[in-house]
Amino acid sequence: MEYVTLNNGVKMPLEGFGVFQVPDPIQCEKAVRDAIDVGYRLIDTAAAYMNERAVGAAIAKCGIPRKDLFITTKLWVQDASYEGAKRAIQTSLDNLGLDYLDLYLIHQPVKDYMGAWRAMEEAYRDGKLRAIGVSNFHAARLLDFCESVEVKPAVDQVELHPFFHQKETLKTMSDYGVIPQAWGPFAEGQFGIFTNPILTEIGRTHGKTAAQVALSWNIQRGVVVIPKSVHRDRMEQNFDIWDFSLTKEEMAQIDALDMGHSSIVDHSNPEFIKMLHSLKIHP
Repeated sequence: MEYVTLNNGVKMPLEGFGVFQVPDPIQCEKAVRDAIDVGYRLIDTAAAYMNERAVGAAIAKCGIPRKDLFITTKLWVQDASYEGAKRAIQTSLDNLGLDYLDLYLIHQPVKDYMGAWRAMEEAYRDGKLRAIGVSNFHAARLLDFCESVEVKPAVDQVELHPFFHQKETLKTMSDYGVIPQAWGPFAEGQFGIFTNPILTEIGRTHGKTAAQVALSWNIQRGVVVIPKSVHRDRMEQNFDIWDFSLTKEEMAQIDALDMGHSSIVDHSNPEFIKMLHSLKIHP
């Protein structure tokens, strides 16, 4: 495993394990325990995933010292305000059974995220959060945010995969010392990514799968990846990416797959923003 150093000196694994769309507590706990057993040390959850308690149960039983784990969760839109974020941070800590979080993210760039950030800055200074960041903040929004806050975000977790490269957003992150992290590094299974001819042929050259090539491509761009699977063999395969490198020519071939837009989410769509506001995770 390789690590990246955040803008405050905290080290974060370049590959982690995500638990999006694993709400069943028994399945989620088992998946996280399997992932940790495979070797993953970064575990990414969110209040909106409704599985923080299951992740916490896995952490408590895994036998790995807390200091060797890197735990991320996220603030949901419903709690995006100064007071709401203060309550949400403590709720997540309680759900996970932890005294501190390694990374806490604003999940979506809507509602009062500036007020929420002030609460996050306070919790960061108090030691409850080792690092704070954002998610789904694209170039213009991220730039405005970085110019407006006291503590710059350490991470921006956005959609990044071979069919959506986000080069402008990555440049803005680089300008402000923000580490990119990829949600959906497999494009949520779209575009035949696991059988894509280009990714498959590149993989054949290295004795790897198309999925492993997709992960390696992001990592070689300095992007942290958090693939998800509930199958241990897939977890092992996704983790087995540290013994090969893509050539410049292979990276260029993958670059040519970029569509220049997302087919998963659209933060410029009013209906999508309305949905984010309407989704409640607690009374």
